[in-house]
Amino acid sequence: MTTSASVPTEPEGAIVTSGTVTDRLVDANHLYADAFTDPGMDARPVLHVAVVACMDARLDLHAALGLALGDCHTIRNAGGVVTDDVIRSLTISQRALGTRSVVLIHHTGCGLESLTEEFRHDLEMEVGQRPAWAVESFRDVDQDVRQSMQRVRTSPFLLHTDDVRGFVFDVKTGLLREIDPA
Repeated sequence: MTTSASVPTEPEGAIVTSGTVTDRLVDANHLYADAFTDPGMDARPVLHVAVVACMDARLDLHAALGLALGDCHTIRNAGGVVTDDVIRSLTISQRALGTRSVVLIHHTGCGLESLTEEFRHDLEMEVGQRPAWAVESFRDVDQDVRQSMQRVRTSPFLLHTDDVRGFVFDVKTGLLREIDPA
């Protein structure tokens, strides 16, 4: 099985071992750009949907949801929680770029289930300044999806809050399980 973590090889098959991960990404971009053609799209997603999800590297959202380039706006953060910044992005997505639906995706085995707000205290002790942001940790992924749906539905900045649905992605099976907002 090949993943993006696989070591890139030169055309002759020699393994590239020098440089940083960022160097590897820049090299990959050059290969991408060599074959790139402008798809002629604008920033408005074709399906008029914004997807808010966790940043977990195990979630390949486009593949899991059958999405292609240009289909959606994707907003990711630790936990996929609806923060003020997510509301900011959703507001721009809806008001300036025409999205109408919001899909929220959390997942099983999320790292935020094992953190607490003590994480902020530990950071303060280490660096001498308390972070202004909340960790947004949770113990019950279903309840956190419900909370995220409620935050979207009650935001005064969002125009379209009637099609907001939340899911938990199972990292072992790849299946989505819809969460009842009640």
